[in-house]
Amino acid sequence: MNRPKVLNALNAHTIAELKAAFEAARDDASVLGVIITGAGDKAFIAGADINELAKISPVEAEAFTRNGQAVLNLIENLGKPVIAAINGFALGGGCETAMACTIRLAVENARFGQPEVKLGVMPGYGGTQRLPRLIGKGRALQLVLTGGMITAQEAYRIGLVNEIVTAADLIPRAEAILKEINSNAPLSIKFALEAVNKGWKRA
Repeated sequence: MNRPKVLNALNAHTIAELKAAFEAARDDASVLGVIITGAGDKAFIAGADINELAKISPVEAEAFTRNGQAVLNLIENLGKPVIAAINGFALGGGCETAMACTIRLAVENARFGQPEVKLGVMPGYGGTQRLPRLIGKGRALQLVLTGGMITAQEAYRIGLVNEIVTAADLIPRAEAILKEINSNAPLSIKFALEAVNKGWKRA
């Protein structure tokens, strides 16, 4: 995510680019996994671009939300491992993007939260569904309803992130995990991802 001046905030253009990048990754057989991180050293994704949202109509806002949902569904159901290398703030849509990924790694000073209620809205990209699955209903409700922010250490304790690493080790560790995953049978990886994300469906 390369908008460091606005802490990699998501706007319509960025969401469209993210969609195109993940569709390309999905369709390219040579791509065995994806690592997503934020430009700069302050933020992974600090949520939606508030300046853009303030200028759009309710109808446009609904379309913006549905586009975001579609992209995160694409990430979650890519059929290939996606690692979020969280290098700073992961708030709102940024936290939701991380939750759509297969595995989440965070630097020691990362911060997580769903602050939408403080702005008079609610998580719109699937956070109300993915967060309870990761950390349980009670903890999820507390984060969503208070709009509070938690540290990387707390996120690790409650299961929101898989590992805490130093900034220098963030990308190398993500690469090492992908390498370890992809040393296994490709179809087994694909089916395991589907089984965990969707659950087995009986005929």
